[in-house]
Amino acid sequence: MAVTKKIEIDGKEVTFKASAAVPRLYRIKFGRDIYKDLRQLEKSVGENDEDNSNLDLFSLEMFEDLTWLMARHADPAKVPDSPEEFLDQFNTFSIYQILPQLIELWGLNVQTEVESRKNLEKVSGK
Repeated sequence: MAVTKKIEIDGKEVTFKASAAVPRLYRIKFGRDIYKDLRQLEKSVGENDEDNSNLDLFSLEMFEDLTWLMARHADPAKVPDSPEEFLDQFNTFSIYQILPQLIELWGLNVQTEVESRKNLEKVSGK
């Protein structure tokens, strides 16, 4: 079961979607593991403090890719075909404001999957 969240970016409301398909889509599109990238992003951002973060260009690219993919997953008709075209819609936005919300959304998705498995096990008697 997928979960969605609307986040305001540069005065525009953008819908993001997390589901079991996201890791596969991410791997196919970018050739990377979303779980490893999310852990690295969380470490890079640290305590969400711009002055004490360790963000490098690769971390920013991972964030931009993840942001685009989750937005496109939510609304493929409205989100452009590439991260560059998606980002071009905005003047600027802060990783420190958006990433925590995307991580929260991803956490809700994982929690929903775990609960679904537990319920399935109860029903199937395993």
